Amino acid sequence: MIEVTLKTKDNVKIMANYYQNNFNSAVLIAPGWCMTKDSKAFIEIAEFFSNHFDVLSIDFRGHGKSDGFYTFSAKEDLDIEAAVQFLKNSTNDDGKNKYKNIYLLGFSLGAAAALIYVAKDSSITKVVAVSPPSEFNKIENQMWKKEAWGETFKKFELGRFLSIRPSIIPHSKTKPIDIVDKIAAPTLFIAGKKDPTVHFWHTVKLFEKAQCAKNLKLFDNGIHAEDIFLHFKEEFTGVCLEWLK
Repeated sequence: MIEVTLKTKDNVKIMANYYQNNFNSAVLIAPGWCMTKDSKAFIEIAEFFSNHFDVLSIDFRGHGKSDGFYTFSAKEDLDIEAAVQFLKNSTNDDGKNKYKNIYLLGFSLGAAAALIYVAKDSSITKVVAVSPPSEFNKIENQMWKKEAWGETFKKFELGRFLSIRPSIIPHSKTKPIDIVDKIAAPTLFIAGKKDPTVHFWHTVKLFEKAQCAKNLKLFDNGIHAEDIFLHFKEEFTGVCLEWLK
């Protein structure tokens, strides 16, 4: 794995972990709010998928080693764009494009950013959206529930926590529910029925409105985003691989 530096159209430095294993398909991993490419959960996710694809796992703006301030899905699609362009511009020794397929794997607000981006880029091969909100202002975020604070406590990493820089400036946000019907890429929607942060109805609404080839996987005892992977690794990764391969 190597760390690479990307630059967005609005001149924000984005850092990414790049796992190169000579596959002709790549997965772009987009973590959610308060998670980074170097958090234990996302290192494990990236390492798993790097057994099947090349992987690019990013720190969104205002997170980890990236610059800027996090805008809660208002501008993070620009970070996705910079990462996608890096993969599109990657070439083999013969100068030919390295990747036949580019897949997006987004979690929570990272999934929202992925959906917003892919609605504008029909070249993306497939998408997996895990616990995406239908719109930011309707996120429940019931942090007092043990399903929420308990998992947050178990994943607590001081360095990651101190790296988070949210924007204090209000930003207009695209609602995923308003653009999901414009997505052309086949999309797998995943959610946990016990998610206290983004209730699973968000994902169901997005799935129902999407016009692309699509599938929906609900984990009866699943909670939020990367926690579905952590609690149901074999089932989660199996569903994703079946969709992407």
